[in-house]
Amino acid sequence: MTTFYYDKVKRFIDIVGAITLCIIFFPITILCAIAIVIDSEGPIFADTPERIGRHGKPFKMYKFRSMIVNAHNILRNDPKFKKLYRQYKNESYKLKNDPRVTRVGRFIRKHSIDEIPQLINVLRGEMSLVGPRAYYSDELREQQKKYPETKQLVHEVLSIKPGITGVWQVSGRSEVNFDKRIAIDASYARKKSIGYDILILLRTPNAMITGRGAV
Repeated sequence: MTTFYYDKVKRFIDIVGAITLCIIFFPITILCAIAIVIDSEGPIFADTPERIGRHGKPFKMYKFRSMIVNAHNILRNDPKFKKLYRQYKNESYKLKNDPRVTRVGRFIRKHSIDEIPQLINVLRGEMSLVGPRAYYSDELREQQKKYPETKQLVHEVLSIKPGITGVWQVSGRSEVNFDKRIAIDASYARKKSIGYDILILLRTPNAMITGRGAV
């Protein structure tokens, strides 16, 4: 399948799939929104900076708030979190025990419920149901300094839309470092197979239930 037809078919699947999932997950989104409001002060949606999308274009990713308000800036600028921020960068922008995560946040992150609002991004054409992780700009910049051999891989990954789910999320490899993770995403970008996308989608519910795909 040529890239043109692949993009058209993928976009059709994204629209139909996103609308269907919005209907299926509607009761869960209502319960989640109520739980977030009761659990901690702040907005329902996360107040995180823009992510980097296809061709390096930044976009606002919608996610349910799973952390305290202003968590992104607090980690980077509050002196009390200086040691934690170093750990965050050393561990490829992941923290296993993040003190910024709320009680409700721990649950919705484990089961990827916080990702449901990204269906809005899919309908807007900024994301796909299946694709690479959507990275922060500073994350890409710092990780490429740490792993300079990944620059070409990053270029390949940014040639396609990021996704709500992807290869490493459903394969239980979400805890690998940036160099391994970007290599997996770049491998996916090269394949561009509708059949492969469907396989990943079929494996996603199990990853959500078990919490294996959580980061």
